Amino acid sequence: MLATLEGLLRQREAVVLLGPRQVGKTTLAYELSKLHDSVYVDLELPSDLAKLVDTDFFFSENQHKLIILDEVQRKPELFTIIRSQIDKNRRNGRKYGQFLLVGSASDRLLRQSSESLAGRVSYQELTPFLVSEVGVERLSDLWLRGGYPDSYLFRDTSYGWRQDFVRTYLERDIPALGVRTPAAALRRFWTMLAHNHSQTFNASQLAGSLGLKGQTVQHYLDIFVDLMLVGRLHPWHSNIGKRLVKTPKVYVRDSGILHTLLGIESLDSLLGHPIVGASWEGFVVANVIAAAPRNTSSYFYRTRAAAEIDLILEIDQKLWAIEVKRNTAPSVSRGFYVACEDLQPDRKWVIYPGEEVYRLKGDIQVSSLSNVIKELKSIK
Repeated sequence: MLATLEGLLRQREAVVLLGPRQVGKTTLAYELSKLHDSVYVDLELPSDLAKLVDTDFFFSENQHKLIILDEVQRKPELFTIIRSQIDKNRRNGRKYGQFLLVGSASDRLLRQSSESLAGRVSYQELTPFLVSEVGVERLSDLWLRGGYPDSYLFRDTSYGWRQDFVRTYLERDIPALGVRTPAAALRRFWTMLAHNHSQTFNASQLAGSLGLKGQTVQHYLDIFVDLMLVGRLHPWHSNIGKRLVKTPKVYVRDSGILHTLLGIESLDSLLGHPIVGASWEGFVVANVIAAAPRNTSSYFYRTRAAAEIDLILEIDQKLWAIEVKRNTAPSVSRGFYVACEDLQPDRKWVIYPGEEVYRLKGDIQVSSLSNVIKELKSIK
């Protein structure tokens, strides 16, 4: 990831590093700062905020350095000033590597930066650990604990760490972004999402269960998606003469947080829990999407007649159809075959927990998660 950021800074004046809290963004920013003449500002610290009382002066004084601004979404008014400083540096002959902007609220940060820094900025997301980073031999640990570094690397069970993570987000981090929703209400919603993990989002049903309005439930979902805690997978939208499901699927992005919300502490408990299949599907989907090449679009496919594909990747105008199975001898439903007839994908995969690679009829390849990720990373 360090090399990726270095490459982006050689191509753009500003780079936005996105990721949820505790995923390692600050550590990565510090490592990058050692490679440059740089200045680091943490916008959560009053002492650092004081440096930006006269922002124009601070930026001008450090115009030849890499300026790193952490938790930049806390001061959205900075973006127009950053644009002015970038344009001033352009006139003085400096083009690239001026700002690294670090943030943990993706939608609002993308909106703020894209409006102010169009043509001047690149984006990079830092995810929790992936299978490709920890090795297939640790897959079960990663699935149970999730990929947050402190959770995955904890010397004993990390269940307590994850409980504290959930509590801190609800009681401190979300209110700090200006959200005035009670922590107890957000916890109930987050837990309800965990119970509906990898399913289509039914706002009215959730609203009824929680005693809330549908609009309120949609607002809560937007908050968790913005914070990169929940993923929203949109349905395939194409005029193919079929009645398509139009509601997105939602999933808790980190499997360890999902299991904590559901009170699952051990692998044995997970394997015996009704959520096990949906948990595995969400874990696979999150890893595959993170490993896919830049500019890949991700969807699921489902018709009213029950033709379905768990994950569709659109890569350079080619389609990959991916079905996720938890059992070690996976079979494919008729609905998957029908969906493939509808879409005519270029590659068809079934991802399962085993390591053997073999084919099913219809040119469907059964493969491990690690092998599919390797295939994705080989795409130039």
